[in-house]
Amino acid sequence: MPEIVPDQGDFQFSEVLNCVDYLLDRHIREGNADKIAIRTFDGSWTFGQLFEKANQIAHVLTDDVDFVSGNRVLIRSSNNPMFVACWFGILKAGGIVVATMPLLRQKELTVMCDSAEISHVLCDFRLSEEMRHVQSGFLKRIYTFGSEENEVAELNRLMAGKPKAFDNFKTSATDISLIGFTSGTTGKPKMTAHFHKDVLLICEAFPKYSLQPTPDDIFTGSPPLGFTFGLGGMVVFPFYYGSSTFLIEKPTPDMLLKAISEHKITIVFTAPTAYRVLTPLVQDFDISSLRKCVSAGETLPLKVWKDWFEATGLKIIDGIGSTEILHIFISSSEENMRPGATGLAVNGYEAKIVDHLGHDLPSGQAGRLAVRGITGCKYLNAPDKQREYVENGWNITGDIFKQDDDGYFWFVARGDDMIISSGYNISAIEVESVLLGHPDISECAVTSFPDEERGMLVCAHIVLKDKETAGPEKAKDIQEWFKLAAAPYKYPRIVNFIDQLPKTETGKIQRFKLKQA
Repeated sequence: MPEIVPDQGDFQFSEVLNCVDYLLDRHIREGNADKIAIRTFDGSWTFGQLFEKANQIAHVLTDDVDFVSGNRVLIRSSNNPMFVACWFGILKAGGIVVATMPLLRQKELTVMCDSAEISHVLCDFRLSEEMRHVQSGFLKRIYTFGSEENEVAELNRLMAGKPKAFDNFKTSATDISLIGFTSGTTGKPKMTAHFHKDVLLICEAFPKYSLQPTPDDIFTGSPPLGFTFGLGGMVVFPFYYGSSTFLIEKPTPDMLLKAISEHKITIVFTAPTAYRVLTPLVQDFDISSLRKCVSAGETLPLKVWKDWFEATGLKIIDGIGSTEILHIFISSSEENMRPGATGLAVNGYEAKIVDHLGHDLPSGQAGRLAVRGITGCKYLNAPDKQREYVENGWNITGDIFKQDDDGYFWFVARGDDMIISSGYNISAIEVESVLLGHPDISECAVTSFPDEERGMLVCAHIVLKDKETAGPEKAKDIQEWFKLAAAPYKYPRIVNFIDQLPKTETGKIQRFKLKQA
């Protein structure tokens, strides 16, 4: 198991703890029931309205004869207020939340239901078709929900007759509150468990270190709430600090900028790929309210950071987190930021660089990133993966980093993205960063390709701004340009032009699919 840094100071919570009490119920006790908690393009919910609906959902679950505390309950929904009400309602009832991405299909949902032993499902009626086809021996009941006016959704009808008050199930701080599935960028997703206290602990780490939220802040972003990056950035963090959140069901670049402009958003969470798309569009919107921009999920190329800063005057706060550790554990603030570096270990965590045997490496030398702190990896039903991820109490994230003399961590590559060609160690991410500087390239991803003579070849999968120009001549042009821009031995010997990169719903590039293809 991971070594957990002892709770102290800001990281102390009661042993009897249901995280909903602090995130939601507290606001009612403190007289803020009429304060807006959730905004959308269609309207808003106050903390009081959210509190009452979460209580009614908890009643629906606890009145169900098939439900007992500790049951795993799956939420299938886009980012909307009912998703949040269901999330709180499940925890109030003593259930364990398993939140999913809305684009998942029957096969993936079946794997999740079987793996997590899902007993109940709360599903947006618009996404119920795939859910209805799931066959799992653990699944007992599917409740559909919709907007308040919806008469088709069963959960809404049942909620209408339930009391608006509920006594939260008395969970302990170390009871499991949620199960997060890893995003599957390297293949089959794994299940990670997090305690009730973990949900609150992360609120005292990254947001306090990098964002300094206030009750006047309005958060928004593009990650699904089924992804812990989105859950933290758009539900847990804002409610912990008494702020509000703006939820967008389909957060296209235009819709994200529209929300920022029209609803005076102050903090935004999104992925590096999104910032790249947003940058040329931002001149058409008023984003003067925005004060903090957070990026995670993939490494943030320096060019993307510079282009955004030049267009907006805002410094993107880069960070690395993981589903295993729950949220961001290395980042920076605007005051201590070094463009290009991921940053320093945030409050509550410590990190170091180790070799393949776990020995500490000196500054400047690339190696495996090891992290420990207030949260850590707890895989369910995967002892082999647990031993692989946690070594001597340290979480080994699978990333290759180096640390400079001042303690800043610099991303080098994912562990499986180092390409050894003719004896040279080549970082796929570094090659991508160079290629993104080519004026004709919109997006790219770099993988290895087996070769008898060199061992591996650098293969670049490229999306051109003008796809009609793809061909051998354009490939040669890019290769020659690369040799002038970076060390020639790193140039992509294979150039594969594609229409779009395969990505997870959170915006991460699925390099394993490119390798398979």
